Amino acid sequence: MAETGSETAAPSRDRSELLLVDDDPVFLRVLGRALAARSFQVHTAGSLEEGAARLEGEGALSPDFAVLDLNLDGSSGLKLIGNLRQANPDCRILILTGYASISTAVDAIKLGADQYLAKPVEVEAIVRALLEEQAPDEADPGQATLSVSRLEWEHIQRVLAEHDGNVSATARALKMHRRTLQRKLSKRPTRE
Repeated sequence: MAETGSETAAPSRDRSELLLVDDDPVFLRVLGRALAARSFQVHTAGSLEEGAARLEGEGALSPDFAVLDLNLDGSSGLKLIGNLRQANPDCRILILTGYASISTAVDAIKLGADQYLAKPVEVEAIVRALLEEQAPDEADPGQATLSVSRLEWEHIQRVLAEHDGNVSATARALKMHRRTLQRKLSKRPTRE
């Protein structure tokens, strides 16, 4: 994630609440600071459970914006979308992922996310995605021809999503050894 010198307009309401959920503590801290510097009141969570806890019970958050990591230590950040919609039906939800695929982008939008961006991404693109109705002018994943390894990655991600992130069930469905699948999941997909 890189910051740029140009500033994007601040949220329309002073100190709009934003829930940021990511399992990478360094990324969480850096992005949290960058968004706070852009007039968001940032609340962070380092796991799916912690994010859900912030949205429930007494003193629960009702954020105007949310930035969720797709892969939260083996769980899916998409599971928080329902909680966010219950807390605030007008919440603008952005999904960030280092493992972008067309199928997960479609799943995110179907579940109620407003935007979907692939990491690495600049802070200004995140702010634009949160504040604008139109998708940012990032590379359109549907425009590029995908390599065989990228197609395999997307297929694995789709099957993994169908099995709610369960690696063992996904390995059985793909007729693949669990360790082989884990090795494939630990590698970043090619950008081709």
